[in-house]
Amino acid sequence: MSLDPITADDRHALVVAARAVAESGLVVGASGNLSVRRGERVLVTPRRAKLGAIDPEDCVEVALADGSVADDHPTDSEPTSEAALHRAVYAATDARAVVHTHSHFATVLGTLVDELPAIHYGLTAFGGPVRVVPFAIFGSDELAASVGAAFEGRRGVLLANHGAVVAADTIDGAVDLALQLEWLCSVAYHATVAGSPKLLSADDLDRTVQQSRALRYSLTEPS
Repeated sequence: MSLDPITADDRHALVVAARAVAESGLVVGASGNLSVRRGERVLVTPRRAKLGAIDPEDCVEVALADGSVADDHPTDSEPTSEAALHRAVYAATDARAVVHTHSHFATVLGTLVDELPAIHYGLTAFGGPVRVVPFAIFGSDELAASVGAAFEGRRGVLLANHGAVVAADTIDGAVDLALQLEWLCSVAYHATVAGSPKLLSADDLDRTVQQSRALRYSLTEPS
């Protein structure tokens, strides 16, 4: 039994974050999903829900270990079809919040590259060049396993022909990372269309991390 239970505040925070994602344009229709982790429990947004119009009670508490729904779930809503993906990210990282979107430029880049190029030092917020996970059917164990593996040393991944996933310590932080990843993908796409962009070296990224730490900025490697 979890010693850090899901609370009403968690439900409210998840709904507020879902609304922010919807209003940002990172999703269309009923695409995308979010979650927060508390101990061995995970609260996920409901299946087939539009992120801008979710009732807190419809968010679903599931077990981190096997995805089983809490016995006291108050409505007939079901967990997002990507619940296994969220659980895989938590199993692979120390994150406490995950955001999955079908954002435009992240989806475009996921069809063009195997790794998001080092186009800007903002990439250091993700631990380095963002990997692209090969295509797998949404909601599948195959996709969940691939995403979990791709999160080694990273805070975000792209999903080929699908979208993006980011993870952070807080749900607000995860929303911020989702927006930053979409911006980086946009810059990479437009720079590539315009020509042959100059990329940052591994040393450039390392020195950026050192400077960020020295100035106490939030651009850091994942812990």
